[in-house]
Amino acid sequence: MLIAHRIALDPTDKQRTYFARASGVARFAWNWALAEWRRQHAARKEDSSLPPPSDVALRRQLNSLKRERFPWMFDVTKCAVQEAIIDLGTGFRAFFDRRGRYPRFKKKGVRDSFCAANEAGTFRVDGLRIRLPVIGWVRMREAVRFTGKLKRVTFSREADRWFASIMV
Repeated sequence: MLIAHRIALDPTDKQRTYFARASGVARFAWNWALAEWRRQHAARKEDSSLPPPSDVALRRQLNSLKRERFPWMFDVTKCAVQEAIIDLGTGFRAFFDRRGRYPRFKKKGVRDSFCAANEAGTFRVDGLRIRLPVIGWVRMREAVRFTGKLKRVTFSREADRWFASIMV
């Protein structure tokens, strides 16, 4: 069973800047992947021999492009980019299964967030702090109440405060 625990953070000014930058990179990756998905889908309508768009193919395509075209993406953790495109693929699967609406472009300042999956020990929690790649330890207002394996963390901004939603 998966349980999420939402905890308020006490980041420093440097960490707030990093969170804003990471959420901007995640938003850019989402919007880029959505535009590319639409372009590939339209091209597939004209030529049915082309493969259908997928989140895996879009991640590979962005990874091959980002060193030359988007070098500023390397300022934040790669999880922000990868998880945004994975979430877009999940959104399209929900749409095609008639469980959700068609994914929309994201806007700056509206529900800013980014995620990090914990497949290779990307983040870890130690009492009242959480460790992230690139930025290091960030203070939390309370400890994680649930025990179990840490699966994923989503950092979100609400009214100029940052929160971590940790899935256990």
